[in-house]
Amino acid sequence: MSQKNETTILALALLLTVGIVGSGFWWFTNNSGVKIGNTITQNPETVSQDRLSFGEKTFTSGEISPVKKEGVQAIANKSYDKAIANFTAALKLNRNDPEALIFLNNARIGSSKSYTIVASVPFGTDPNVSLEILRGIAQAQNQINTSGGVKGVPLRVGIANDDDNPEIAKQVASSLVSNSEVLGVVGPNTSDSTLAAGTIYTSGQLVAISPTSTSVKISNFSRYVFRTVPSDFMAARSLANYMVKTLQKKNAVVFFNSQSNYSQSLKSEFVSSVSLEGGQVSSEFDLSKADFSAAKSVEQATKQGAEVLMLAANTATLDKALQVVQINQKRLTLLGGDDVYTVKTLEIGREQAAGMVVAVPWHIEGDRKSDFPQKSRQLWGGDVSWRSALSYDATVALIAALERNPTRSGVQQALASSEFSTSGASGTIRFLASGDRNAPVQLVEIVPGSRSRTGYDFEPVR
Repeated sequence: MSQKNETTILALALLLTVGIVGSGFWWFTNNSGVKIGNTITQNPETVSQDRLSFGEKTFTSGEISPVKKEGVQAIANKSYDKAIANFTAALKLNRNDPEALIFLNNARIGSSKSYTIVASVPFGTDPNVSLEILRGIAQAQNQINTSGGVKGVPLRVGIANDDDNPEIAKQVASSLVSNSEVLGVVGPNTSDSTLAAGTIYTSGQLVAISPTSTSVKISNFSRYVFRTVPSDFMAARSLANYMVKTLQKKNAVVFFNSQSNYSQSLKSEFVSSVSLEGGQVSSEFDLSKADFSAAKSVEQATKQGAEVLMLAANTATLDKALQVVQINQKRLTLLGGDDVYTVKTLEIGREQAAGMVVAVPWHIEGDRKSDFPQKSRQLWGGDVSWRSALSYDATVALIAALERNPTRSGVQQALASSEFSTSGASGTIRFLASGDRNAPVQLVEIVPGSRSRTGYDFEPVR
């Protein structure tokens, strides 16, 4: 063999080796989900398998009844009659389980034609909030399917676990966009996750309706991102108006979390609204700082002549906000955003939290004319939260859009239409051009009561 031929063969062998190694590297980085350098790549199919369920896996933590486990296995095996029997039995044991009701309705559909939507919820990090959201979705699904479906076609619901993590929410969004059967999404939960995943839903032209994301940054964010919850602008304006006009107080301080889009948004809108009402916010205290001291902050607020403590805390900083409530000892009037609207506030705050006024999207006693509270109590055996009501509204809105045109583009066009209107748990559902819902907030006050079983309740401010 000549030296020239030998050199040519070596060169070809080298190119082939590089090609194989390069292809292997490409396959590895696109399918393993392993971090290479500063980038994490994840195959949407892998995300879908791990984080999405139509009944073939459960995301519920803790003890699960044997019949529910059997139902999950039956759906995985496509044994739909067995799954129906299992989930029916599981709901008799625990009627308050929305995951089981969703899986039951999916099992009833079996392999028949259906329209599919998916709930993007933080099961891994906040199972209670996830269950609250799923109760509204499950109630809407159950209602439409038991009454004949969307023009005769039943609604199938998937559950995606996004952990309230913006990066994971984006990965979930990518997997849902790539699944052509998915015609709409309810979620994500937090504003940070909605803003992150919203870019993916927009590029994939898939509608997402968040029932719980309130940041003002979501307004006019995308033609494909809507929400059924009023924005922080509405909550802040109501609280500022109540403070200046009703309480006749002009000086407030705000406690917030600089690491949360929601908390930052509510704080900024409150500062602006108070100023417009003729008052002032004399100090802002960042709950996320390592050296935050509830005692020093309250002392400083008092020295500055503050009359009101506004708690714009998010879930991650609620414990610190409740320390402020305890140290305040009812000296300064308390106001709060919707993340303070939780049983934990009643349990820990108790007498020190009595009288606090909180701006919330919905309260079960807020509209005496609505039949939703009665129907939800009949279904779940107890009161539901605002998250359940507004996720019900998000699902009802998607159903109404599917009735007009059951395609991705059809859903978007229906919701964006100025003529779109449907009835939900919290009244009429219409969307502004910004994607926001044109709806007021409800002010509630902490008073002694028995409904929550803590000795205190949130009741509407009349």
